[in-house]
Amino acid sequence: MSDRQEDMDAAKEDATGKDGAEAKPAIVLVRPQMGENIGAAARAMMNFALDEMRLVAPRDGWPNPKAYSLASRADRILDEARLVAHTGEAIADCHRVYAMTARRRDMFKPAMTPREAVADIRAALAGGQRAAVLFGAEKSGLDNDDVVLADTIIHIPANPAFSSLNLGQAVLLFAYEWFHAGFTPEPPRPLSGHMAPASKEELMHLFNHLETELEDADFFAAVPDKRPVMIRNIRNLFQRANLAEQDVRTLRGIIKALSHGRRWRRQAGGGHSESGGNSNS
Repeated sequence: MSDRQEDMDAAKEDATGKDGAEAKPAIVLVRPQMGENIGAAARAMMNFALDEMRLVAPRDGWPNPKAYSLASRADRILDEARLVAHTGEAIADCHRVYAMTARRRDMFKPAMTPREAVADIRAALAGGQRAAVLFGAEKSGLDNDDVVLADTIIHIPANPAFSSLNLGQAVLLFAYEWFHAGFTPEPPRPLSGHMAPASKEELMHLFNHLETELEDADFFAAVPDKRPVMIRNIRNLFQRANLAEQDVRTLRGIIKALSHGRRWRRQAGGGHSESGGNSNS
């Protein structure tokens, strides 16, 4: 195998992962203070298919039982979290680093929304690069010494008067954008029970049955000149409903029951003679 082919294969492995899975950015929590927030971040990651967490010097040590209590079955993220002492160590294997921060910095760096950053990260990963996203401590966020290590700042648009987010919330917003960018909607599924759609013949029998009974009930008598338009409107109503075979049978049973009840009341009350309307197809 040539050196060029080896380089191409290595880049492909970086972009897809050794098991052929989609490559993803690492989520780096820098000096997180509360175990509960680490657990909430893990849950958000699991919700939206991010699976690599790195922890830089968590205040209360690691592992932390309080993290597991908030992770809600995202234990695998916590079990496999990589613990390091310094931010530089957490990102040493990365080519692209993004810093999530709400504060403006006196640094000349590109700034992106989470959605824009996700597109940028996906492009970098597709090119065989590794990427990481830095999130700061709950009290003060990332230090300038952390931000300087990043290539790009991610800024979440929020209320300028109250823009600080909880650590778990910030991870959740980024993770959602990550997942949404790669989401492919499933095709519509058939209705439960897999009912067969009604044929046009069955619909025509329904229309004829209903229109016959409406004639017998003098439904069109008040506006005979509008009868064709009214019939078209009624037919379109049922066409839009995408009726199944069973739906048609149910409707015809309802029509039959109503028409028989009307005829019985006529006979019991000595009303006028039947019009001879036929309820069969």
